Amino acid sequence: MIRPLLALLLLATSAPALAYGQYGHNSVAQIALKNVSAKTRARVLALVRQAAAVDTPDCATKTLNDLSVWPDCVRARYKERYDYASPWHYQTLDVCGMFDLAAACRDDNCVSAQIDRDVKLLQDRRLPVKQRAEALAFLVHFVGDLHMPLHSGSHNDQGGNAIKAAYGSYAPDRLNLHGIWDGVLAERAITEGPNLVRRYPRAEARAVAAGTTADWSHESYEIAKNFVYPSSLGEGFCARPTPTERVTLNEAAIEAAVPVQRLQIKRAGLRLARLLDQAFG
Repeated sequence: MIRPLLALLLLATSAPALAYGQYGHNSVAQIALKNVSAKTRARVLALVRQAAAVDTPDCATKTLNDLSVWPDCVRARYKERYDYASPWHYQTLDVCGMFDLAAACRDDNCVSAQIDRDVKLLQDRRLPVKQRAEALAFLVHFVGDLHMPLHSGSHNDQGGNAIKAAYGSYAPDRLNLHGIWDGVLAERAITEGPNLVRRYPRAEARAVAAGTTADWSHESYEIAKNFVYPSSLGEGFCARPTPTERVTLNEAAIEAAVPVQRLQIKRAGLRLARLLDQAFG
């Protein structure tokens, strides 16, 4: 079932290039909090209580949910202060070319490199609270971004932002393929089926959280290459120019995408939990 009212709310509060919207990023943060150690949880929440030190009164910092979307908020409301971080939300890898993370991450200006950096910053307890609180917000947010396939895979279309798209019969002018995966599809995936925000069995959590940011980048890229683009544009999309007409994800395509999206959100939450344990344990 398509939920147009909530979709409108999500799209109204998120710029086209941002991932998962508030609901998705909050869900990733809450899965992580459910699956970290008790010591990590206490230390994370202690830092959250000091996060007002970042001094961004127009962007809330009172809860981990607030911090999970803080990087998008400051990107819009404190552009001059945080413009340097804009390239950190994604990594442009052509789904019709070779997976070359090193080229996409020159000078560490990509999402996967910044995740690794943020873990190291959080491990250094000598750093000022402001710097560590920023690192926590960026880490929580960027792990979500990394798992949105269109933040790793693209094809001369700004990660799907340049492809006008309809979500079934829901087709406002501003909606595009990227926005569908960010908003309405993420909302449906999170709310359809068993609650994703829960404590997972330890063995399952460890298995899901295994690997490195490079591994997770390749995984996300492969989903974009082998699922998102073919299911939206059809097979052989690499041989055709970026469509100028609106493409439509019908109900069958949406239903096929829901489990893919659910898995990515679950992966993001459990992998964030592992990284938080590394950073705060």
